[in-house]
Amino acid sequence: QVQLVQSGGGFVQTGGSLRLSCTASGTDFSIADVEWFRQPPGMQRELVASISGSWSSTYYADSVKARFTISRDNAKNTVYLQMNSLKPEDTAVYYCKIAMSYGDFWGQGTQVIVAA
Repeated sequence: QVQLVQSGGGFVQTGGSLRLSCTASGTDFSIADVEWFRQPPGMQRELVASISGSWSSTYYADSVKARFTISRDNAKNTVYLQMNSLKPEDTAVYYCKIAMSYGDFWGQGTQVIVAA
């Protein structure tokens, strides 16, 4: 019974900031690799950022480097995606995913809309 619950997201103007949260239950979160994906309207889902469970090493897509920051708080079973200097092209539904040895589990998704 692994569940991921997302919060955050919303509607912002260009240059604004949002912080997404993803809280896990039913698994040992501290060992999980966590990824943030997004799916813009009419486009395929793409990987935005990831953080490992072993050393908390991070990865960012070129399109979000220097603007987005992924972090985790294992005591709260939560991973965050801080999004700064948002652009209209960041508009998408954002999903978190944890990758366990026995399978992948997804959050419900949250909408981010950035208006010019």
